[in-house]
Amino acid sequence: MTDLTTLLADEHEHAIPLHVVDAAGLEGAARAIGASAPAWIESTRYRAAPGSHLLVPGPAGELAGVIAAAPERRDPFGPLALGRLTRTLPAATYRLSGLDGPGRLAVLGWLLGAYRFTSRREADASCDLARLALPEGVDRAESVRIAAGCHRAMELVNLPANDLGPAALAAAARSLAEAHGAVVTETVGDDLIEAGLPLIHAVGRASAEAPRLVDFTWGDPEAPKLTLVGKGVTFDTGGLDLKSASSMLLMKKDMGGAANILGLAQMIMDAGLDLRLRVLLPIVENAVSGASFRPGDILPSRKGPTVEIGNTDAEGRLILADALALGDEEAPDLIIDMATLTGAARVALGPDLPPFFTHDDALAGALARHAAAEADPLWRLPLWPPYDEWVNAKVGDISNAPDKPFAGSITAALFLSRFVENARAHLHIDVYAWTPQAKPHAPRGGAAQGIRALYAMIRESYGA
Repeated sequence: MTDLTTLLADEHEHAIPLHVVDAAGLEGAARAIGASAPAWIESTRYRAAPGSHLLVPGPAGELAGVIAAAPERRDPFGPLALGRLTRTLPAATYRLSGLDGPGRLAVLGWLLGAYRFTSRREADASCDLARLALPEGVDRAESVRIAAGCHRAMELVNLPANDLGPAALAAAARSLAEAHGAVVTETVGDDLIEAGLPLIHAVGRASAEAPRLVDFTWGDPEAPKLTLVGKGVTFDTGGLDLKSASSMLLMKKDMGGAANILGLAQMIMDAGLDLRLRVLLPIVENAVSGASFRPGDILPSRKGPTVEIGNTDAEGRLILADALALGDEEAPDLIIDMATLTGAARVALGPDLPPFFTHDDALAGALARHAAAEADPLWRLPLWPPYDEWVNAKVGDISNAPDKPFAGSITAALFLSRFVENARAHLHIDVYAWTPQAKPHAPRGGAAQGIRALYAMIRESYGA
């Protein structure tokens, strides 16, 4: 991945001016660039349409300035729009002028826009990228920290399943944890049964690669306790309730919850926040073999209630259930889980807008506020009490796939909430973890969703 520190410069004096304007600001930008700029704008008929930019030559043919159209005001990702220029402008250093909005988000967009997945096209990794002179008041280290965490999440999601099976994802988590001095344990295969994690074992036992739980802790043991849980299904066939070919194409991204949790954990540890962090990653491949768990099976859980399997393709909530129950046992201040959990969430809100669920209204309000401030959209959906009985099973205690055809994202969240009772608060986020159509700050592929908002909320609460 790109060394993000190389994309930010301290030099302002000789940097090329980059004017961010709407149509009304074109004339002023042209005057600021120089005498030939108005004629150039007129000859090119440039009108500052959102998403466009114009290179303005000087008298000797040098690049005298750049005019970039401001994004549409209704675009929730608009503050990150400069990301489209990092790889399209000529390799040089630019300084911002006329920016309407937080400079820190403009810088963050610039850094996010540098990401490309290059593990299969190494030639792309060495291309020269444009640099941005750091605007006054913007924290360089914080900008790089946040962008690097997002890039980590995106990179992990983009890796194909033959490169990132359960062992490789666990190794990536261990490497990150050890780099920050965290204490790591890994429970693998049949040891999961001995450790009281039967649902993780049941879901992953059909794969040639053993299921596992990665558990690492970092920070002051006496500090407030934050536990992060991420769904790590490195590939999801659907199990015996087999997915269609088209539905299986993107299932390398079914570990997107774990990837985003690792990106968030990286930000937290790198910032040295004043908390005791615990990360729990149940990691499996939902494969098909003679050892597969079956529809109709009644499985034990760590917490005690038995789970009746209504559908083997609702496997993510099973592995999360054991991990959440484990994390809940020490009664942390907050448990956050992230998972690519339901198609119902995409039907309701689409790929850009992950829903989140919590019983804590103050927590919900704080997260919504930071999501808006960070241009990292999230939307609260209710843990609707009348639907809770839908999660009850006919034979076992609870069902992983209720037979009602409604509110699938809500019933999945209600299922998970059955496994958390000691934590002061629980937050569940149902992410898509994929950008189906490129955005200025994000190419098509693996997506970092919600973790910038979460980091801002956590940093506000715990500080450095």
